[in-house]
Amino acid sequence: MNGQSQSETGALLGYDKTYVSAIELGKRRLTDVTALRHIADRLALPPHVLGVTDLTDTDFRAMLQFGQSTVRLAEIARQTGHAFEAVTELWPLVARLEARARDGHTEREALRLLADARLGLGTALGNVLPEERLATAAHWTAKSLSVVGYLNDPALTTTALRMHGNELRKAGLIGAAVNRLARAAALAPNPMSRAAVLPLLARAAGVLGNAPLFVRAIQETRALLDQVDHTSLVNPVALHEIELRGLIGTGRTRAAILRAEQAVPAPTTAIAPQWRVIELITTGKVRLLAGDRHGAMDLLTQAVGEARAQRLPHQLQRIIRASEDALPKVNDAAAQTLSQLRTEMAA
Repeated sequence: MNGQSQSETGALLGYDKTYVSAIELGKRRLTDVTALRHIADRLALPPHVLGVTDLTDTDFRAMLQFGQSTVRLAEIARQTGHAFEAVTELWPLVARLEARARDGHTEREALRLLADARLGLGTALGNVLPEERLATAAHWTAKSLSVVGYLNDPALTTTALRMHGNELRKAGLIGAAVNRLARAAALAPNPMSRAAVLPLLARAAGVLGNAPLFVRAIQETRALLDQVDHTSLVNPVALHEIELRGLIGTGRTRAAILRAEQAVPAPTTAIAPQWRVIELITTGKVRLLAGDRHGAMDLLTQAVGEARAQRLPHQLQRIIRASEDALPKVNDAAAQTLSQLRTEMAA
């Protein structure tokens, strides 16, 4: 420590050398601000090197308040179909916070903000990037995990694993996604936190073809709907779409068709616009499986318009794939729409 022996450092700080050794070996962790300031003062170190900043410092407080507001507003923008704007707001904030961390400023509040900003950026990128680049979104959510581990906050850890797991699923890394989401569900500190994970775990399990896990996650989510406040993900409408997709993914086509014939649950909360696109695509795929090509193309054509309006390239790619079987037998207008879409996506 500071180029001195443990005995010398202990004498300088007024600590026993065994205590100094425990700190250096990581067996003791100093979190008390007064103790950290004492060490910085005695060793002639800038306080921020030890993660201490004067919390009354105007610039620091302003930076935290600005950053927290930016993260909240970016999430609202993403949820209301403006993910590009969310990326534009979060990118400079993340760059500023990362530069600050590289300079040795590791205050707990700033690190928490950095984790939140990285998660928000990764999730927003997951809305706006084409499928072949979705690993970039997962990269940003993954970068939050190292910071989250340092903070040792169960609720934040659950959120980070949930968001990272979902981006891994979208990037096609399904096994890793299920692993992260299952860990998030196990760590969830309360019913609301667990309810936020389970629908995503059900989606990933469905893609993986793991029917038992899919069924358990769906059943538990449905049970929790009566116990927690509904969100854009935790609500009957979203669960209906997730169940349809999972039934298809686990080979139960007939069950999916029968489920789709039932009335869609009434919304119990505001639904994010992108969920409308997702629901149209999934229902369109079920119609195709039921042999209703024209009905399927009506839904997929609607999805094209909404995905274009929200600038959701990977959803447009899903629409192209979903329409392959229907195109030869649908009307000319629908076929032309999808043909134009292919051309746009290839450009």
